[in-house]
Amino acid sequence: MKTLTIRHVLPKSGAAFFTALLMLVALTLSAPSAEARSAPAGFADLAEKLLPSVVNISTTQTIEGKTGPEMPQLPPGSPFEDFFKEFFDRNQQGNRSRKATSLGSGFFIGNKGYVVTNNHVIQDADEITVILHDDTRLKAELIGRDQKSDLAVLKVKSDRKIDGVEFGNSDKSRVGDWIVAIGNPFGLGGTVTAGIISARGRDINAGPYDDFIQTDASINRGNSGGPMFNLDGEVVGINTAIYSPSGGSVGIGFAIPSSAAEPIVKQLIDNGEVKRGWLGVHIQQVTEEIAESLGLKKAQGALVADVIKEGPAENAKIKAGDVILRFDGKRVREMRSLPKIVADTVVGKPVEVEVWRNGSRKTLSVTVGVLDDKVEVAAKSKNKKGLTRDLDDLGVTLMALNDASREHFKLGAEAKGVLISKVDDGGPAGEKGVRPGDLIIEVSQEEVSSPSDVVKKVKEAKKEGRKTVLLLVEGQNGLRFVAIRIGKS
Repeated sequence: MKTLTIRHVLPKSGAAFFTALLMLVALTLSAPSAEARSAPAGFADLAEKLLPSVVNISTTQTIEGKTGPEMPQLPPGSPFEDFFKEFFDRNQQGNRSRKATSLGSGFFIGNKGYVVTNNHVIQDADEITVILHDDTRLKAELIGRDQKSDLAVLKVKSDRKIDGVEFGNSDKSRVGDWIVAIGNPFGLGGTVTAGIISARGRDINAGPYDDFIQTDASINRGNSGGPMFNLDGEVVGINTAIYSPSGGSVGIGFAIPSSAAEPIVKQLIDNGEVKRGWLGVHIQQVTEEIAESLGLKKAQGALVADVIKEGPAENAKIKAGDVILRFDGKRVREMRSLPKIVADTVVGKPVEVEVWRNGSRKTLSVTVGVLDDKVEVAAKSKNKKGLTRDLDDLGVTLMALNDASREHFKLGAEAKGVLISKVDDGGPAGEKGVRPGDLIIEVSQEEVSSPSDVVKKVKEAKKEGRKTVLLLVEGQNGLRFVAIRIGKS
């Protein structure tokens, strides 16, 4: 870094002093920031240090052949006997089981022989071989794997000392920081590429806890499971996926951040499995319209659409319509933030949950449950109850539930609430996907049982100066909150 030396020479005149002061300010502003990290002259020293900790992973899988048709029974001495015998023998040979191999990457963590990689690298493998930087081949034992995060931990035994690397804090990594990726692209062996962090918090629909780091470092097939290092030689990501229409690198790669990977790896090493926290709610995004209708200053948090019976949330008195703003001291910026925060919370831990309810913040205490993969994730239908009335403000026609309306819209005897019998496609409700046959369960978080109840609540919202009204609507896909613009009367 260039160092600027300022000589303390005081000018005699005021004008000269002012000129010198301006020059000093200009020099200060043009100097590099003391906190900024300059681009490295090269990565050779870092690569030399890290390459021995990165491994290639070779897997072997037995693929069973398909069973072909049986040879027909022919009379002895038939002229077709030899022909069919030769044909079916050749066909059965093609259907025998065979061995398939694949290659990926991984890295040693710590000094006890543990290897971290992606689950998809070793999934369904019969044999796993870890190939060191000097081509030494070691048989690996699968310690544990987690499909949701696409992580797996292996272990090898060796007479030599194996020095691994350590996880860094990916939360401190910033967009624009230099990173180094090491892996085994196309089975070529240890390969080093460099680039920067292009983006953070990417959701690529790979799983329920997507929070990927995006990089422009070259990542190709075979790099999966390899580490992404910062310039201090710490693992800040695990290379997992690429965006590539051609199959090769186009400068868009994705890595699991170390802040998410490290606790999962620790659980796999300690227990061989991952136990995730569970709250027991179905949630949806807080839109600008929903925020306005609830009195929130901005769209944030996760809106509780439904509470699972006898789950941790119900026991903690969390209700449908609550907006979860903070969980265990962590801010819930948007809907997709909550599942990850809850999943990372220790099972059985009592935590504070801050919710927005009836126009004010409220703090509740919940004991985190354990997520069961078999827990039904679809919203459960629970209908609520009441002369036909047009509600022009929302562009709908409302109808009381009776035997005729239940039969016409194929609603069960248990259905309750206010029936929407007609929707103006160009009206406020139609714009939000509300359809005839939907039931209005709540308006402004209060239950309604008749068309007049709905009309009254909408008028109250208009009187209070609200531009939208929040409805809890039940349709074919279950319960959902809908913030609908209030039209002119």
